[in-house]
Amino acid sequence: MPQSYCLHNATVLTGLSLMKDCAVHIKNDKISAIYTQERFLKKKFTPDTKFIDIDGGYVLPGMIDTHIHGIGGFGADDADHKSILKMSEILAQYGVTSFIPTCCSCKEELLIKKIKAITKAMGKEKGAKILGIHLEGPFLSPDKIGAQSKDGISPICIDMMDRLWKASQKHIINMTVAPELKNIRELAQYCTQKGIILQAGHTNATYQQMLEAMQANILHVTHLFDAMRPMHHREPGVVGAALIHPEISCEIIGDGVHVHQDLLHLLLKCKPLNQIVLITDALPPAKTILPENSELYLDKVFYRKKDNVINGSAISMLDALHNLVSYGIPIEKVVRMACTNPAQIMHQNDIGVLLVGKTADIITLTKDLNLKYTFINGKLIKD
Repeated sequence: MPQSYCLHNATVLTGLSLMKDCAVHIKNDKISAIYTQERFLKKKFTPDTKFIDIDGGYVLPGMIDTHIHGIGGFGADDADHKSILKMSEILAQYGVTSFIPTCCSCKEELLIKKIKAITKAMGKEKGAKILGIHLEGPFLSPDKIGAQSKDGISPICIDMMDRLWKASQKHIINMTVAPELKNIRELAQYCTQKGIILQAGHTNATYQQMLEAMQANILHVTHLFDAMRPMHHREPGVVGAALIHPEISCEIIGDGVHVHQDLLHLLLKCKPLNQIVLITDALPPAKTILPENSELYLDKVFYRKKDNVINGSAISMLDALHNLVSYGIPIEKVVRMACTNPAQIMHQNDIGVLLVGKTADIITLTKDLNLKYTFINGKLIKD
């Protein structure tokens, strides 16, 4: 297998800029150089270099999904490390090079099993890398539970949080919480000490409570607009806080149903680009055919049959990228949201951007945005 690749005749989307007629040189697991096409043609390469003509398409960082429950019939809630590893393989086929498996709320004993399954899978991936664990609960508001299980939510308990942290072997990266809950400051202090990023979500917090949460270092919002107090002209709520304060970053589900496409344009006017993270919130049945006895039905997104509540998306990150570009958002901005911002906000500083010396997690797209190649740690995973 080649130790060196040169992807040339490409538009390079670094995550920070757009560069036309360029080439990216991968050596071992790193980005060795980025050349103009003119310099590339004059450069001498080692014999082990494989040249790949991108034919005017795009080279960009691998996408990072920081909020995904499952795909292809496999999910984090299976509490089985084999399911997590299958997610890894499938995600690489959709341009994702890193992800954070997300666990739904449930009783503590089961949640610990889910956490241990993800931890067991880490380091054994054949596809997308597992960055860590996202806990979507259990400290959520019963008033904004959405598709979560009410039986799984719990008042804030620091002892429980400590047990979850120990079970994760320090691999919990981010956690969705309702900032209005009692003992939120104690939880925030604990998580800040452990390096866990707290996100406001499934919350009925008022605007004032969100301002207080910001002082407790809760500065990221889970799937903005969904499962939270909406904005009112007399009570800005969670949504208002996110729109008003540039310090707050937020997730956006890119399926076009959870959030109206025109609202995405408004969001881009209100917030700094580097504070918006594109996610899927995909469920395990994403990219599968639902059986007739499924509890869900598909209508662009998944709904529960019993009450028609939206129950997560059916998209991949590649679908989300296609959607946002089709809404008229420039591709370089979409790449920022899908690749660079999630890495930076989750403190993954070696990925999410194409710069010399960074890890070579790279994908290529054709001119019409179809996935062609996926590189993870400089190795060709998909072609």
